[in-house]
Amino acid sequence: MDFDALRTATLAFIETHKGWAPLIVGVIAFCESLAFLSLLVPATVLLLGIGAVIGATDLPFWPIVAAASLGAILGDWVSYEVGRHFEERAHGVWPLNRYPEMVARGEVFLKRWGAAAVAVGRFIGPARAVVPLLAGIFRVPRLPFQVANVVSAIAWAFLMLAPGAGLLEWLRS
Repeated sequence: MDFDALRTATLAFIETHKGWAPLIVGVIAFCESLAFLSLLVPATVLLLGIGAVIGATDLPFWPIVAAASLGAILGDWVSYEVGRHFEERAHGVWPLNRYPEMVARGEVFLKRWGAAAVAVGRFIGPARAVVPLLAGIFRVPRLPFQVANVVSAIAWAFLMLAPGAGLLEWLRS
């Protein structure tokens, strides 16, 4: 898959069809946050690029941040529920079965930090989609998980989109 072509096509589509931007951003954030699918979608690059499109056009910033937040929340929630459902059986699935030491470190991290690990994990690229899955496997309680999920998703969406949308320029003035 040519990620550069995907990035170019996605950004061009959003520039041309601005009304679809929130939905597209929500789907991208969902894919980025969903266990395993995040390995196939270059969402960080896409979201940073979409932030630049927001800054260069009349796209509304807050609805797109809300859509990215919602997509990220749903992706983590689905990953968490998959982990809770499959529990130990999930260890036998790729890529978890290839990296048992990483799963063990994730378990220690989650047991030490609980739901806070979910919030921290959202900002660590490779861990972003795996931590919610592990949180489900290791039975982090649902309510603390969801609080960490929602708060970190909103912060993450803002931080992905704001630099390109003009935050840095606004801070300089």
